[in-house]
Amino acid sequence: MQQILDAILADQYDAVGALDVPDHYRGVTVHADEVEMFAGIPSRDKDPRKSLHLDEVPTPELGPGEAIVAVMASAINYNTVWTSIFEPVPTFGFLQRYGRLSPLTKRHDLPYHVVGSDLAGVVLRTGPGVTAWKPGDRVVAHCLSVELESPDGHGDSMLDPEQRIWGFETNFGGLAELALVKSNQLLPKPAHLTWEEAACPGLVNSTAYRQLVSRNGADMKQGDTVLIWGASGGLGSYATQFALNGGATPVCVVSSPQKAEICRSMGAELIIDRSAEGYRFWRDEHTQDQKEWKRLGAKIRELTGGDDPDIVFEHPGRETFGASVYVARKGGTIVTCASTSGYEHSYDNRYLWMNLKRIVGSHFANYRESYEANRLIDKGLVHPTLSKVYPLAETGQAALDVHTNSHQGKVGVLALAPEEGLGVTDPEKREQHLHAINRFRGV
Repeated sequence: MQQILDAILADQYDAVGALDVPDHYRGVTVHADEVEMFAGIPSRDKDPRKSLHLDEVPTPELGPGEAIVAVMASAINYNTVWTSIFEPVPTFGFLQRYGRLSPLTKRHDLPYHVVGSDLAGVVLRTGPGVTAWKPGDRVVAHCLSVELESPDGHGDSMLDPEQRIWGFETNFGGLAELALVKSNQLLPKPAHLTWEEAACPGLVNSTAYRQLVSRNGADMKQGDTVLIWGASGGLGSYATQFALNGGATPVCVVSSPQKAEICRSMGAELIIDRSAEGYRFWRDEHTQDQKEWKRLGAKIRELTGGDDPDIVFEHPGRETFGASVYVARKGGTIVTCASTSGYEHSYDNRYLWMNLKRIVGSHFANYRESYEANRLIDKGLVHPTLSKVYPLAETGQAALDVHTNSHQGKVGVLALAPEEGLGVTDPEKREQHLHAINRFRGV
């Protein structure tokens, strides 16, 4: 592993292909024999530091259409939190089902799961049939893994019946020194970003693009008013940038003055600090407070000059969904991609059907959407939202930050990269965008 790292740090990318791929590497794992370790403990009290392990694991066999990547940096997504607390179900069921698909996929069905759905790094090896990439290429990876053997996936690869999220529903993810990916997950690394900056947009940037911009999601247009929950967070920060770039007006919901300031630094002007406003959408575990929905709606109209949201960018789920359905304008769209506060949503259907609103489910992004989202990063039109970086050995703490919402933007993880700040190959372009890149870091 050291020879590979030395070659990368010396910018000797052409030499990487001549080096041996190690037969073992370090990866962040959960263990199948520990899936009951948090039984009876409330979700909020489950600690990823106890379940995420840094293990030495065997390097998987390289198959057709695949690549092994030396991971310089990765990042935490909420799916790693779910994996680490074994909710809503342990991920080993995903690996078992995938393993039954073919002899090749059987590799993924193991008593440990190497997690992580982002990476930036260098291609080490490619399998038979790979022509677009070669050893030494600097890459990032999106997390869509599909077999593309069904016609259902060829119009929109997210509709493939064997669609999975790499590092969550497959093994050999990006929170590791090496990762196994399908070669069509790879995209060019933006040259003006460091390894850790380039690693952090993949999942959330593509997810926000499909959810908000794509015709498969909300199909946002110029002039739309967009309510964005968690607007400074790992997902919402990209939605805020897409709204601003696309001629829409974001109404940014945040949970602290610091997070409000981050939205202002991106150019957003209409901001709701939900903590300062004291919204309590649930009176108790079973009863929502519609007066609070109305109070939120009045606040939005106060900020917008009387407009209700054309689009509500939803991902908290249970806690906010009833309010989201209520505040959307007549004929408006509530687009949802996650449920970080709970999966069982409850809303008053009168406000949906009688006002001709629609709820759209959105999940990650197809190949084309992922390419377009990365292209905007590469062009410097959308910027990474990295707030903090941990070493690989402290991935549990990084996941805890996300689990407890004590972060802003994305939380990064260094894998092979020995320190932050490495990997930039276009310093002139970086200087041009440095202020935007640094705003989440407090620099």
